[in-house]
Amino acid sequence: MSLYTTIHLHNVPAGREEEYAAWFDGPHRDALQRLRGFVAADRYEVTPEQVMPDIPQPWRFISVYDFDYPTPAIDLPALAPLLAEARDAGLIDDADESERIHSYAMYSDWVSSPNHQPDQPLSGVSIILANFVAGREAEYQQWYTDVHGPEVTRVPGKVAMKRGRLSAIQVEPVRYCPGSDLVLCALQTDDLLFTVKDFSARARGASPSGIAMAPRSSAGSFARTVHYFLKVSGSTFWPGGVAYDGDLAVYPADFVRPAG
Repeated sequence: MSLYTTIHLHNVPAGREEEYAAWFDGPHRDALQRLRGFVAADRYEVTPEQVMPDIPQPWRFISVYDFDYPTPAIDLPALAPLLAEARDAGLIDDADESERIHSYAMYSDWVSSPNHQPDQPLSGVSIILANFVAGREAEYQQWYTDVHGPEVTRVPGKVAMKRGRLSAIQVEPVRYCPGSDLVLCALQTDDLLFTVKDFSARARGASPSGIAMAPRSSAGSFARTVHYFLKVSGSTFWPGGVAYDGDLAVYPADFVRPAG
């Protein structure tokens, strides 16, 4: 068996959002259950809070599909007709050709931190379409596995991470992907601005927690994009609060929203 994740970045025609949501959580989920290796699927909406707010966010929604395929070359393409149903029904707005479907062979399943509350659903996810510097892949992977992954998932509200490599097997429409690697981070927070701000503060060594991230590895390319999304599918949602194994009391009341 082989772990794969497919992300579907898309827009929905104005006024048809509820119709798309009903399709995704109804007949689409039913059809997914009949696919070999299907594990999970959820849908998310882009948030105003972003770590890289100046980069384009051309998609309003992302659907994330997880599989454990018996035979990827046979099983992965079976997702294409299910996604085509929404396109054929006019539920995908691709007037600017922004729709993207990217499939990744995952290096592992979720790797959780002590922040994670496994009995609760995610509040959202972030994705990085990432690259490593040519000739330094081993160094890049080791840094993510041993250093960066663990420190990122200890940020309040960030609870788990999994990563993968862009698959040789893709489904239509096959369009340009700016990253060879996917970094998928799980969130459990109702204050994403707090989570994003403390992530940036820890990277600068300025977090009220006193925790500073290690210097960024030079094996990681700056040719990357980062996108945050809020969960909008299903019937269970994050109940509130910021998942954190540490002490949130060390953060001043005006940490996120300064007085004045």
